[in-house]
Amino acid sequence: MLHLFCAAVTLSIGAAIVLAAPVPGGTWPTSQGRVSFAAVYVVESGQVFDGGMKTYDRSDITCLEQTESNVSTAVFKVKPGATLKNAIIGKNQMEGVHCEMSDCTIENVWWEDVCEDALSIKGGNASSVSRVIGGGARYADDKVIQHNGVVVDGFFAQDFGKLYRSCGNCKSNPAQRFLVMSNIYADLNVIQTKRSGKNTSIVMMNGNFGDHAVLPGVRVLL
Repeated sequence: MLHLFCAAVTLSIGAAIVLAAPVPGGTWPTSQGRVSFAAVYVVESGQVFDGGMKTYDRSDITCLEQTESNVSTAVFKVKPGATLKNAIIGKNQMEGVHCEMSDCTIENVWWEDVCEDALSIKGGNASSVSRVIGGGARYADDKVIQHNGVVVDGFFAQDFGKLYRSCGNCKSNPAQRFLVMSNIYADLNVIQTKRSGKNTSIVMMNGNFGDHAVLPGVRVLL
């Protein structure tokens, strides 16, 4: 059964952002080949890495489920002002993609089997906004996106614990966080991951830090 809901609260960055990606149709892209890196690949500031819809993973790493890790086990590290687009993130990795200092763009990137996290957005300041446009992720034991300030538009998520999570305890960065999430298709009809139970969260935020979210057009398949 497909459910549609919208929610909105005041969000300072929302008025300046145009959301135009279509709602995903619930299908996954076909890989055009495979590339395995021996170390995290860095997309430098101002660069655009177009992956040509190939699958990218690590030759030296296998997924250890929810074992805590860091950027050294990611496939891509995307610096501020850089763009990663048209790529599929394979299973052999731990941390997927890191946007280390916020203000990055992740466009049409797909995580075929999320390990610890799919996308981690770190650092930045109160005005930092990263954008996730299109793409999708599936089979996430826990988090798909973890961030500081982010816009997610036209994203497909299938079988996950948390689609979006503001920082867990925020001990090192107890700041207010902002989220705009639109045109989202969340498929909860497939339960494949090893996470305990079947409880799922679309968005988890920290009210004690004044986190704000706008959620126009989130579709949930149960």
